[in-house]
Amino acid sequence: MTTTAAAPAHQVVTQACAAVGLDSTGAEPLRLAENQIWRLPGRQVIVRIARAGQEAAAAREVRVARWLAQEHIPAVRLIDVQQPIEADGRPVTFWREIPAQEHGSVEDVAHLLSQLHSLLPPDIDLGYLDPFVRVDERLQAAATLHADDTAWLHGLHRDLAAAWAERPAGLPDCAVHGDAWPGNFVRAGNGPLMMDLERFSLGPPEWDLVSTAVRAKTTGAVTDGEYRRFCEAYGHDVTEWEGYPILAGARELRMATYAAQHAAGNEEWRGQAQYRVDCLRGRSGPRPWTWKGIL
Repeated sequence: MTTTAAAPAHQVVTQACAAVGLDSTGAEPLRLAENQIWRLPGRQVIVRIARAGQEAAAAREVRVARWLAQEHIPAVRLIDVQQPIEADGRPVTFWREIPAQEHGSVEDVAHLLSQLHSLLPPDIDLGYLDPFVRVDERLQAAATLHADDTAWLHGLHRDLAAAWAERPAGLPDCAVHGDAWPGNFVRAGNGPLMMDLERFSLGPPEWDLVSTAVRAKTTGAVTDGEYRRFCEAYGHDVTEWEGYPILAGARELRMATYAAQHAAGNEEWRGQAQYRVDCLRGRSGPRPWTWKGIL
């Protein structure tokens, strides 16, 4: 049974499934957030509903998934229907359900990234990486933050954007996942695979590597030993690159503004959002800090 909050999305699922000939009976919500995830029991199908206005991104995600399948990169696979489709103004895609899964290890993430980064860029308009996508939008929604903190974060955003534009040379550009943390690199029955392909773009591979480095050096979610194994498995330590502070700063800013955006609608997360800002502003001692997950 769906909740009151899930009811409008359930209508989208019903409409989308009907458009491609799928039975939506018994559809179950798995995640109701910015992107909504539904499961069709007994049919091994996952329905993903993106935000309104994300039609181009959904179409790119479909093209990326097909390219990864062609290149035999372990990743979530589409089902064989024409997609994406639009239902009630929202783009919808359909995926094969992954069996019982758990977060991938740091080695899993490193091995999959190594495979991905070794490929020639696909003949797809991926667009170039924007490490600050939606930061301004999130700050506008961060109603629980003090005005002084919001202004400071806007200033940090400007400083990091200027530094990003003048960043030092690094590894050659390639196709990057864009959000390479263990929740998007999972281990299932057939081994590790990557999920959540919406942030794929062309850009520096260091951006993918920074996700794990920040979890080790900033949030403390990855131990020193795990980080060494990550670097050994990939063959490169991004923290030794002189541009690391720029990309790490961008990732930290994204994590802080994400928490602040969602804290505006959930009192449970207000303390964590403020804590992240306090850390960045030097109020909570040196790195690594302990940041708890949001959503």
